[in-house]
Amino acid sequence: MSTNLQAYQDYLVKEKNYSPLTVRAYLDDILSFQEYLKENSLTLEEVVYPNIRNWIVILVEQNMSTTSVNRKVSALKSYYKFLLKVKQIAINPLLKHKSLKTAKKVQIPFSEKELQDVFVENEYPIDFEGVRNRFVIELFYTTGIRRAELINLKMSSVNELQKTIRVLGKRNKERIIPLLDCTIELYKLYKEQRNHLESIKDDEVLILSKTGNKVSESLVYRLINDYFSTVSKKEKKSPHVLRHSFATHLLNNGADLNSVKELLGHASLSSTQIYTHSSLAELKKVYQDAHPRNKK
Repeated sequence: MSTNLQAYQDYLVKEKNYSPLTVRAYLDDILSFQEYLKENSLTLEEVVYPNIRNWIVILVEQNMSTTSVNRKVSALKSYYKFLLKVKQIAINPLLKHKSLKTAKKVQIPFSEKELQDVFVENEYPIDFEGVRNRFVIELFYTTGIRRAELINLKMSSVNELQKTIRVLGKRNKERIIPLLDCTIELYKLYKEQRNHLESIKDDEVLILSKTGNKVSESLVYRLINDYFSTVSKKEKKSPHVLRHSFATHLLNNGADLNSVKELLGHASLSSTQIYTHSSLAELKKVYQDAHPRNKK
């Protein structure tokens, strides 16, 4: 790895607090661009925007998705901003670049009935896995946390007395989320079953597999997909859809956007606003019922 790239890696880790996976993704994207430069006998310092545009065209012609192309260019733009900061270059060739337009995918949340049914229609044996599975679904739906956030929860994250849970989100940003009484009761039941495991590899980890290890991302995804397959015919059944459902149902039932933003751990309202489209039908109904011009 070049000296500049090593310095950039240190910058992402120490100053930007990016996760190891994010850092690895950024470096891979930059290395792929450097391969293109090598093939065309160019250096980072002499690159001009038409060179980058040509690289983008090549990526598109390779049938790479627009999202992936934008991600690669975003990583490169970040790298050039760093090189400008350390005075390795005088001009950022990507300064005026605009991302390729992507078709927005509508994320369809689970309905409130599907959420009610998932707790009623499935069997949750009073053993470790049965209680854990129900507790995981409950946590996702009543807190809106991300899959990675759930996996990294500690026993100390839950405060039974204050009925809150401390979550470490993206870029190590911590937030406190209130817990419902039903979630606290499930937590107590889960904790009791957890104590009966034969061996626990890490006492601090909250959500464990039956072998006492921290659960994997694939196990959590499979758990949600399997349980919701019994109550929903939606194409996508994942932890993220549960997070989406959490936000949508709160908005549908009167929660304000700023409160939902804080609960989700979003840095800006624009990130939270993607969930408001699902509330449009409810908003139309309220509007039709409430507007004086619609009274007969």
